[in-house]
Amino acid sequence: MGNKVLIKLILFTLTISESSTAQWRRKAAVADTTRQVQLEEVVVNATGVGRVKRSAFNTIAVDTRDMLNTTKILSDALAKAPGLKLRESGGVGSDMTLMLDGVSGKRVKVFIDGVPQEGVGQSFGLNNIPVSFANRIEVYKGVVPVGFGTDAIGGVINVVTNRRREGWFLDGSYSYGSFNTHRSSVNFGQTLGNGFTYEITAFQNYSDNDYHVDSPVEDFETGRIDRDKKLRVKRFNDTYHNEAVVGKIGIVNKAWADRLLLGLTYSHMYKEIQTGVRQEIVYGEKHRHGHALMPSLEYAKRNLLTRGLDVNMNITYNRDETTNVDTASCKYNWLGEKAPLNSPGEQSRQYISAISNNWNGTATVSYRFGRAHTLTFNHVLTNFSRRNKSMLTAEPVIDPIAKVTRKNISGLGYRLMPADRWNLSVFGKYYDQYVSGPVATTEAMDDYVRHSRSIGFWGYGAAGTVFIIRGMQAKLSYEHACRLPTIEEMFGDEDLEMGDIGIKPEKSDNVNFNLSYARTFGQHSVYVEGGLVYRSTKDYIQRNITSMSGGKYAATYINYGNVLTKGFNISARYSFDKWLSIGGNFTKMNVCDNMPTTMGTDTPNINYKQRIANLPYLFADSDANFYWHNLGKKGNVLTVTYDNRYVHSFTYYSSNIGSNKGDYIVPDQFSHNLTIAYSLCRGRYSFAIECRNFTDEKLYDNFSLQKAGRAFYGKVRVHFN
Repeated sequence: MGNKVLIKLILFTLTISESSTAQWRRKAAVADTTRQVQLEEVVVNATGVGRVKRSAFNTIAVDTRDMLNTTKILSDALAKAPGLKLRESGGVGSDMTLMLDGVSGKRVKVFIDGVPQEGVGQSFGLNNIPVSFANRIEVYKGVVPVGFGTDAIGGVINVVTNRRREGWFLDGSYSYGSFNTHRSSVNFGQTLGNGFTYEITAFQNYSDNDYHVDSPVEDFETGRIDRDKKLRVKRFNDTYHNEAVVGKIGIVNKAWADRLLLGLTYSHMYKEIQTGVRQEIVYGEKHRHGHALMPSLEYAKRNLLTRGLDVNMNITYNRDETTNVDTASCKYNWLGEKAPLNSPGEQSRQYISAISNNWNGTATVSYRFGRAHTLTFNHVLTNFSRRNKSMLTAEPVIDPIAKVTRKNISGLGYRLMPADRWNLSVFGKYYDQYVSGPVATTEAMDDYVRHSRSIGFWGYGAAGTVFIIRGMQAKLSYEHACRLPTIEEMFGDEDLEMGDIGIKPEKSDNVNFNLSYARTFGQHSVYVEGGLVYRSTKDYIQRNITSMSGGKYAATYINYGNVLTKGFNISARYSFDKWLSIGGNFTKMNVCDNMPTTMGTDTPNINYKQRIANLPYLFADSDANFYWHNLGKKGNVLTVTYDNRYVHSFTYYSSNIGSNKGDYIVPDQFSHNLTIAYSLCRGRYSFAIECRNFTDEKLYDNFSLQKAGRAFYGKVRVHFN
């Protein structure tokens, strides 16, 4: 493992050997077969974080192979990427949002092997997928290549699976830890000499999530919640489990197809809901369960009919049924005490199944002509519909008006690469969306009519890179982009999220600049990079918390006039041979209200130039990795990893309002983790123990929603061929 790490570090420099050059070109061909995003050199350093060097786009590659023996999941692996933060509302299976260079939520899109993951169900959230599912994770920051065909304005997360297997393989693991947490996964398959291939991946997660939190407790006698008095209480209605199976079968390495695969994915989940959007509100019986079935078809061929013509197509259909159950006739407080309700329903009485159908088709055609020119065309079609079925009555009632959205995104890009020292890409996109759904005609919301609308928008951009001196590279990109409203923002989640069918798309102008330096001096390797971000967003879609009757809360979405993002991030890494790697990241992003007056009036806006509420703006992380090779026997490796993460305090409300009261501030947080892993027989068998948050800090990603304290985990893994 140490030699492989050293080779990858050497690839960071420009003076690579002829044999290494051939190696990364072969890797480039594999990446290009997977999807046409024109990534020609993926290099990874000892900690699993590297640079997609020759791409003009600001891209990080997170290698997961060194994390296979740990208890990490994909969201944990992503924490290594500079400028990226994952925010969870609780423990295993909780809601999660991505934050990348100041942009959060639905603005950052997730792909698996270039296929968009919108509407695929909760089981395939990044905080549920085991790290063994991916070969690497690509993080595109800011401007996104046209080959993805997406409406992201903050970036893209692309999970790349291992698609170059030969012969047969088996990889299985099981971990157990605090709060009765179980995770297991198995991945096996085979590729025969005649090109026939099959692969099956299965994984599951289970946790009681019964950790302690500090929260005010409602007094049922007085009906009062004393927010200044917090008790240490234990979560009791937060069990989560999910199971997923992914199967693929097909043909590879044929003259007429590099890949032709038919896939089928099934997933199931059960989730108890402990709190609303604020922790002081607690539920004792509210829960959710669901399942999804997704067939898929994939075709890829390089040099189709003529040299330089590459084609990649994916078609998926996802049918998801999620049922929300809230029928309890009593309410609970954090002590587990119960009191009768005037009417059933802890949040709002419901027993509703949301039945969703989601079609997605992606086609990418790329043509390389001459030595320096490449044209890429991409089109993505997404068609979504949802109907609700209420089962509160003897005969189920189905909504007469379906919630429908259809999205088409087309893109055309041109890349000029006359020399290895520099290249330039320019592109244009057209965004089209049709929305149809019910709109209430009365305040009592007892009558609805169908409402529909269409949205069209043109976008464009450019990206370039140049190697200035040996080991030093600069990247600059700009995009005029659009981010179309998502299903949740328009239709809600049929529970705690309230949508608005009339919400407008976000328009954004993004500028990104990045400068990196990488050199190897004998046994020493150094890597430093820094990036600047400027983003102006109009009709910014903001998630707010709104009060409901009975002291309850829900989330709503509105368009806010103009938001300005300015900031930077810095990364540094030092490695000594195959024994040591140490480094970290620092990010500061100010996401500010850029409206001089209150929306729709001439009244001065008191929040003008203030930071947007509930967004971390300064955070950092670091890690140190030590390797002892051939410990006990040749081929054995002991790895000790220490890592930490710091998040500066931020306000739940606008900074000049929330800073006046501690209740509205998410405090400074500094957490520490330690992992010890031992692999035998060149990685065939592995054992790991891990302590997360070993100083037992109080951690929050969202206001008042406390995460777990100190936790211990252990993992065993076997890997053949």
